[in-house]
Amino acid sequence: MKRKYELSRGWRNNNPLNIRRGEPWQGMVEKRNQTDREFCQFLNMTWGYRAAAKCLKSYYRTFRQRDVPFDVINVILRWAPKSENDTEAYVRRVLELMGRDLDNFQLASPYTKPGAMQLGLMVAAMTCVETGCPPSAVPTDLINAGFRLAGLASPELTPQWHKE
Repeated sequence: MKRKYELSRGWRNNNPLNIRRGEPWQGMVEKRNQTDREFCQFLNMTWGYRAAAKCLKSYYRTFRQRDVPFDVINVILRWAPKSENDTEAYVRRVLELMGRDLDNFQLASPYTKPGAMQLGLMVAAMTCVETGCPPSAVPTDLINAGFRLAGLASPELTPQWHKE
């Protein structure tokens, strides 16, 4: 018997952060075999986490060019726009799972070890928000592998990543 979160779209598509279709990501299911018209479907979750890490790297570059703070709030405002999400609740939950308060939490460069760890924690928390899974079900080993595939340092998350 599958748990409820395992039936979520993100889990079924191996796309735990629910990346929309558009980019031809590495590790995607062949176009002719895709059944979801809106969201990417990946061969496995490691590829889904790689795509998420690549997106976050691109956010970092874009935010720096525009002199926008690279922080949890701005990342989530872009990832989960208010037109589709309760963004304030999303931010609160992510910060709570990361063990942070509701202050604007600045993120370090994803190209540094501390930055990769922060982004890894944020991706793990976003997995919970996007799929409804409990923190203990987040596949931290797959996040670590996805970050390495994306050319970033492994966040070295453990199954005890959350601070509940």
